[in-house]
Amino acid sequence: MQIRKKGEPAGTPAPAANLRQAEIKWVKGFQFVGRGDSGHAVVMDANQEIGGGNTAARPTELVLIALGGCTGIDVVNILTSMRLKIASLEIQVRAEPVEELPKSFREIWIKYVLRGDVPEKKLREAIELSKTKYCSVGAMLSPGAKINYQYEIIRPER
Repeated sequence: MQIRKKGEPAGTPAPAANLRQAEIKWVKGFQFVGRGDSGHAVVMDANQEIGGGNTAARPTELVLIALGGCTGIDVVNILTSMRLKIASLEIQVRAEPVEELPKSFREIWIKYVLRGDVPEKKLREAIELSKTKYCSVGAMLSPGAKINYQYEIIRPER
């Protein structure tokens, strides 16, 4: 990675339709506001132990939230395209960080808790497709962290 001063020639990519962008602005202390292509803002802060104000999520928490959201969107999209009815879906994501800096994740556990009358085989298929084909956040994390998947189906009472 090269760090360049403004005005220095750089290997900055030319604007392209598929280039993703984000801008992150420092607010105060350790608080930052990030905004991506969608225009939606996300506030981040550090914990109080290192001088942050504890006013928002930590960046690493947002990585786990992004992973859960990414795979959740995939699973809902796949199951609804199969015309299956989902009453609710909750995704629990836990991660074990490595000991040394930078504190990336060693292992991640994702648990899907689905309420609805969805066949187990179809849910497994949707999770597998998210894991192997669609979830870009998982694809970015999996080279450095083992990702474990599990699910629970809570069927409606009849």
